Amino acid sequence: MNIYLTGSEGFIGSHLTERLVFEGHKVTCLIQYNFQNSHGWLDFIDKKAKNAIEIIPGDVRDKELIDKSIKKKTEVIFNLAALIGIPYSYNAPQSYVETNINGALNILNRARKLKNLQSLVQTSTSEVYGTPKKLPITEHHNLSAQSPYAASKIAADQLALSFFKSFGTPVSIIRPFNTYGPRQSTRAIIPTIITQALKYSEIEVGSTFPTRDFVHVSDTVTGFLKFLKCKKAIGETINLGTGYEISIGELIKIISKILKKNIKIKSTKNRKRPIRSEVERLLASNKKAKKILRWVPRYQGKDGLVKGLKSTVDWYKIKNNILKFKTTDFTV
Repeated sequence: MNIYLTGSEGFIGSHLTERLVFEGHKVTCLIQYNFQNSHGWLDFIDKKAKNAIEIIPGDVRDKELIDKSIKKKTEVIFNLAALIGIPYSYNAPQSYVETNINGALNILNRARKLKNLQSLVQTSTSEVYGTPKKLPITEHHNLSAQSPYAASKIAADQLALSFFKSFGTPVSIIRPFNTYGPRQSTRAIIPTIITQALKYSEIEVGSTFPTRDFVHVSDTVTGFLKFLKCKKAIGETINLGTGYEISIGELIKIISKILKKNIKIKSTKNRKRPIRSEVERLLASNKKAKKILRWVPRYQGKDGLVKGLKSTVDWYKIKNNILKFKTTDFTV
């Protein structure tokens, strides 16, 4: 299929790009332009995959570029481009509106004009639920933004669904819970713990009491691929989560055992959210994903998480030189 992918240079996007190419699809990647002419994590994917894709440097906020770069033959659009750093959203909320909302609008306006388009998958986040009133979290749970980032993603999701209802644009919302794995920026909690623990016996983290539902990136990418030919997913919002939650404190203990190292924890204000902004628990119901997408995560439960963390730790050990390369926070 002819696929247009934004945010391809990011963590999830680079893994998705690789899988799409290896499955025989023609992929056009819009990446965030930068003065270093870097292609982000796409510079580190399989060379055959890298050579097979078309790369377009640009910005989702540029309507003219979006209109030109998304060709009439495009059949599927995966929109992963977004500002995702929650702490930064406290300082620069307008930039999140411009990228996450206006960027999505540019994609949607172009998409509604495409006669060959079969699917537009808008990437959401579990952060849109806020601290849940009921667990596990289903797609019917109320939306509650506890950060400017979450607010911008709620707006983008609703805007996308409005295009489905108003214009018949074949939109789907994929809502991954906390994805982890190789290539993830140290902005996220698991790489933060691992990279500090590899060097020091004491690590700095924010709150250790919140719980999260961690999904291995390979499972998240499989979820994206399930949307390709699933007509039942059109107009739907679908969670991708394992249905297993763990606190950050317990997560650190598991990583300590994997590294065979006694890790001491130092609380730092630099990584703490404002009290009313902290999302205390995230635990997904994945019944809808199993029913509609036939998606079942390979890394399930505590055993699955430990297995995924071991492979992730191994990657950070082996690829320590790559960590010098800092990925952008502009993409998922």
